Amino acid sequence: MMEKIKTYERFPGWVVLVSTVLSLLIYGIGVFIVSKLSLFLMILFIGYCIWLEFKVIRKSCVSCYYYGKVCGFGKGVLCSLLFKKGDPKAFVEKEVSWMEMLPDFMVFIIPVIAGIRVLIREFNWIILILMSVLLALSFAGNAVVRGQIACKYCKQRELGCPAEKLFNKEKHKKTEV
Repeated sequence: MMEKIKTYERFPGWVVLVSTVLSLLIYGIGVFIVSKLSLFLMILFIGYCIWLEFKVIRKSCVSCYYYGKVCGFGKGVLCSLLFKKGDPKAFVEKEVSWMEMLPDFMVFIIPVIAGIRVLIREFNWIILILMSVLLALSFAGNAVVRGQIACKYCKQRELGCPAEKLFNKEKHKKTEV
C-alpha cells in the first residue's frame, strides 16, 4: 500500500531558493560557455533563456493550481502579476511530448555544443569542467529538485501535470490498466 505524500499549499522559501539557484546556475554556466564563442551568441542565448521562462509562465503557469501562489519554482506569483488566469482543466488535459520538451533541453545542449567548439579551437580545462558541471546540474540536479524537493510535494502533480505524465509513463500505464 502506497503512503500518501503531503502536498504544499504554499511551498517553503527554501524549496523556491534551491530550484531557482539551480536554474540560475544552469543558465549562468551556459551563458559563460557560449560567451567564449562570441558576445553576439551570448546575447542570443540570454534572450533564448528569457523567452523560454516567459513561454513556460505564459503557457503553463497561467493554468496551474499554483497560479498566484508560491509554487516550488517561484513562478506562480510572478505569473499572476504578468498574465490573467488560464483554464485549470486545460492544463490537466494537456499532453506533452518529448519534442515539445526540446526547447527546455536546448538550455544545456546549446552550451555543450558551444563548449565542444571552444575546446576544438583551443583546449580549456575550465570549459571542460563547466560543461561537466552543466550536464550534472541539468540531469542529476534537475532530477533531485523535481523528484525529491519540488514536484514530489506539488498539488498540481496530484491533480494532473503534463510533465509528470511524460516523465512517469510507466506509473501512468499501470494506473490506466
